Amino acid sequence: MGLLSNRVDRSEIQPGDHIYTYRAVFTYSHHGIYVGGSKVVHFTPERNADSIVEESDSYESMSSSCPTFPDCGFKLPNSGVTLTCLDCFLGKGSLYCFEYGVAPSVFLVKVRGGTCTTAHSDPPESVIHRAMYLLQNGFGNYDVFQNNCEDFALYCKTGLLIMDKLGVGRSGQASSAVGAPLAAILSSPLKLLMPSPVGVATVTAGVYCMSRYATDIGVRSDVIKVAVEDLDASLGWAEEHHEEAVERAPSDRLITG
Repeated sequence: MGLLSNRVDRSEIQPGDHIYTYRAVFTYSHHGIYVGGSKVVHFTPERNADSIVEESDSYESMSSSCPTFPDCGFKLPNSGVTLTCLDCFLGKGSLYCFEYGVAPSVFLVKVRGGTCTTAHSDPPESVIHRAMYLLQNGFGNYDVFQNNCEDFALYCKTGLLIMDKLGVGRSGQASSAVGAPLAAILSSPLKLLMPSPVGVATVTAGVYCMSRYATDIGVRSDVIKVAVEDLDASLGWAEEHHEEAVERAPSDRLITG
């Protein structure tokens, strides 16, 4: 992989790799764990009649009629964790491999979030175990800022969770989305002090990069290692599912006169 691009050939990826591809003309990237045999486990929003499906998420429609793997698109009811073939995961996009254990200097050079982390990956067998376990047990509710496809892949690779449920999750894309406006806000007063646009741009870029670095799971102090078997209890998903069932219960009862 190059310094500025993580693009790879299919022959280069190994089981347990965190891979991704870009959607909607590089607007955002979709992440998953390659588990071997041209199969990928990844996390998507749950689809229902009220949800809005992005046209760029073409793997949903492709996997429903995949000619290669009969189990392509497998997922349990009410779960967003999905097993698809590599072709359907990529759609029309190229293949990229997420980097782990990069030096801080490399992390900062790769300005775009969602491409690397300073955290180190666990062995491939641990990564695949987490991905396949979550395929059978779910990964909670999808949230674009706190629990998205990149968060899923990062957890599978490292087993790390953020203790504080508030704020941005582990996702580099989410931290970039928050970091860019933050950098613009913090650097705007400098326009009065710095007549040079180059100086303001330099400071803005610096604030942006540091905000990204500060939220990376490799340097955060609010992360803990959680076994995948304990994930449900650690995040309170069991209680959430119970509360949802209780809320739905009255509407499911028959009203007798």
